[in-house]
Amino acid sequence: MRNRPRGSHLGLMLLASQLFQVGVDNIPPVTLAVLGLNVYLYLFPAAPLMQACVSVQQAYWLKDWRRLLLSPLHHADDWHLYFNMVSFLWKGTKLERRLGGPWFLYLLSVFSLLTGLVYLLLEASLTELTQDQSYSMACAVGFSGVLFALKVLSNHYHPGGVTYVMGFPVSNRYTSWVELVLIHITSPGTSLIGHLAGILVGLLYTAGPLKAVMKKCAGLVTSNRHNSPPNAYYSSSGSSGYSGTGGGHSGYRQYPPDYTTNPTASYTSGLTEDEQLEAAIRNSLNERGQSSQRGAPPPYGFQLSEEARAEDIRLRRLRRFDS
Repeated sequence: MRNRPRGSHLGLMLLASQLFQVGVDNIPPVTLAVLGLNVYLYLFPAAPLMQACVSVQQAYWLKDWRRLLLSPLHHADDWHLYFNMVSFLWKGTKLERRLGGPWFLYLLSVFSLLTGLVYLLLEASLTELTQDQSYSMACAVGFSGVLFALKVLSNHYHPGGVTYVMGFPVSNRYTSWVELVLIHITSPGTSLIGHLAGILVGLLYTAGPLKAVMKKCAGLVTSNRHNSPPNAYYSSSGSSGYSGTGGGHSGYRQYPPDYTTNPTASYTSGLTEDEQLEAAIRNSLNERGQSSQRGAPPPYGFQLSEEARAEDIRLRRLRRFDS
């Protein structure tokens, strides 16, 4: 790729000024990365402009489908880039903070591809209806279609508001349609069909099945990634299935060879009731001695002196031998 000469680059300078005013640290990462990619491909295009734009003739008739990927990321001039990227900076920041970076990146990828496909479908339909081949040869380039889809999405998440278009208040519900007409009137060189394709893609997401289909596809990918069975199953607390790694406690339980699954035998250790009571009292005395050494307060409840406990143990032994 080589640098593309572009006049004074006034649009780029204004875009840089906007970025510094907003603050790079205040721009979410996906929005900033996509914006940077558009600027980079403007300065160092992946293909000449006439080989990056999308049309029915080039994409469908000549099977050059890569144009669906190239066309949203290339722009005709620096002013085209400036206006698109300033609009994306505002829309992308709001939507990425609301939807999250991964889903917003997924959304941009789908919108970019679908906008091109809907554009081809609309142009092919107009060609059939009017028998005018110029519709099939019209070549579109730029991020505008995706921006119109994002505008529909933004208005969907902020209903009831008002946007001023050329000084006139317009409900957010109809802003996209008003801007579609006004842009076509004030800038005849813009692609009316490309912008319309973006609006239709946005409506497919907000009022159609696109959002559900995207969630389904994302769920399938996520489930396939997480359904692989682990080599070993560890339990740190009950049956949580947490797998410990590194130097931390993994929760893996290892039992001695003579371990028995009989809970009663494990608890009584084969002792009689008197022997169990004697062992319990002995353990209690040991625990009390350890607590005293640590300065801990004595346990709550009725307490016997050590002499009384020793006498009680002696009497129980005598009763056991007498029986």
